[in-house]
Amino acid sequence: MVESTLTGIAKYKEELAATVTAISRPGFGILAADESTGTIGQRFAKINTENNEENRRNYRELLFRSKLEDGISGVILFEETLFQKAADGTPFVELLKQKNVIPGIKVDKGLVVLPGTKDENATTGLDGLAERCKNYYNAGARFAKWRAVLKIGDGRPSHLSILETAHTLARYAAICQENGLAPIVEPEILTDGNHTIEVSAQVTERVLSQVIKSLHEHNVFLEGCFLKPNMVTQGADCPVKATSKDIAWLTVRTLSRTIPGAMRAVTFLSGGQSEEEATLNLNEMNKISQIARPWALTFSYGRALQSSTLKAWGGKQENVAAAQEALHARIVANSQATKGSYAGGAAGDTESTYVANYSY
Repeated sequence: MVESTLTGIAKYKEELAATVTAISRPGFGILAADESTGTIGQRFAKINTENNEENRRNYRELLFRSKLEDGISGVILFEETLFQKAADGTPFVELLKQKNVIPGIKVDKGLVVLPGTKDENATTGLDGLAERCKNYYNAGARFAKWRAVLKIGDGRPSHLSILETAHTLARYAAICQENGLAPIVEPEILTDGNHTIEVSAQVTERVLSQVIKSLHEHNVFLEGCFLKPNMVTQGADCPVKATSKDIAWLTVRTLSRTIPGAMRAVTFLSGGQSEEEATLNLNEMNKISQIARPWALTFSYGRALQSSTLKAWGGKQENVAAAQEALHARIVANSQATKGSYAGGAAGDTESTYVANYSY
């Protein structure tokens, strides 16, 4: 066998495209289980559970031994979790592969304030990223996630913030692809504020347009990456609440104006919506026929898949089965939503998961 002489993105193009296709196949989406140690500690505090490595491992094992195969095709892991093992010694990566679930990895290093702005943010983590990606690939990860954050209100997002977000996401995406990881490009526009859904649509369109431009400029292979945007919703403090149909219509319209069909998969974040809201909104998007939808519209939910699961578990071993049942109900509901066939009513948490100025 002659060893391939291809280098960089060219070496991995077929694999990158195959990863995106497998994860975004009809009826499937992503479980985001990449909460940092600090963030999962906040979640554990709400259920009176100590934040230590054993409890974090036990909780992640609970998730990964659930019936993920009924609607989960990929799981985003935190670095600690990528190298952990189940109680019986099985590496979590192998546990996921046994269920035909592709492991992914969070690679950014968190947010800092962007100088010269009104408390806007830049995401860190480009230094040493190539080497980390090589290690993650060798450990079994096949896709990656990097979260950028923008804000609406008081003149925000500034042009500088949008340029910084787009440039950094494109750099990250290119580095990931050169090392075999299909990147999730996540420009999250926070819902903090009292802005209307129309303002959200305008801002989202501006941001996504610049992100796509930067991806082209950095020669990112669009068929080998995912977009993980916010849904177009009103601000958390806006007195006028949009319906699921309004959210779906403006979200899909915004995508149709900005995202080329070459980018095959849009995996939405839930952005503080309740479990049921996130599912209903996704379902409405997949029912739209008036606008062409060349991309798979699916989910990459953390809080909107785990909220009721955490409450059911409560940090107690005797509640594992009940917690897994709660997770499975949300998995099935969201699987149906990717096909526009969710009828509502799945047992789940209707409480908002919104956290002001959310970071993890």
